[in-house]
Amino acid sequence: MAQVVSQKPSAAFIAASWVALGIGMIGYLVGLSRAEMLLSEKGYYFTILMYGLFAVISVQKSVRDKLENVPVTDIYYGISWFSTILSIVLLTVGLWNASMLPSEKGFYAFAFILALFGAVAVQKNTRDTHAHERAISADERVE
Repeated sequence: MAQVVSQKPSAAFIAASWVALGIGMIGYLVGLSRAEMLLSEKGYYFTILMYGLFAVISVQKSVRDKLENVPVTDIYYGISWFSTILSIVLLTVGLWNASMLPSEKGFYAFAFILALFGAVAVQKNTRDTHAHERAISADERVE
């Protein structure tokens, strides 16, 4: 079995990940708060954002767990992927049928994707940082 080398992500990558998550989420939410749509529509788009963020974090965690030989049930792994795809499909269907300008639709789509990417990157960085800290602690105990 190959030994996994723990490497801490750079401060620049950590910052870029948080910025991507923040810009994506804040941009999406500010656009949503200023949009001229029914409260129920705003709730739909807000729920899709939250669902999508949770889903991509679940995918990142289950993929990483599988790579590190941490047990992950096939049902959880499948649901994570299904939820990620479903959140994107639900946003696409909602935007396709929405009565807003194409530029607004594009704004929501890109803010959503940026937020999802940011969430995956932040989760990866968090996990890599913790793994690096555990590796350092283990090395200090051996010495």
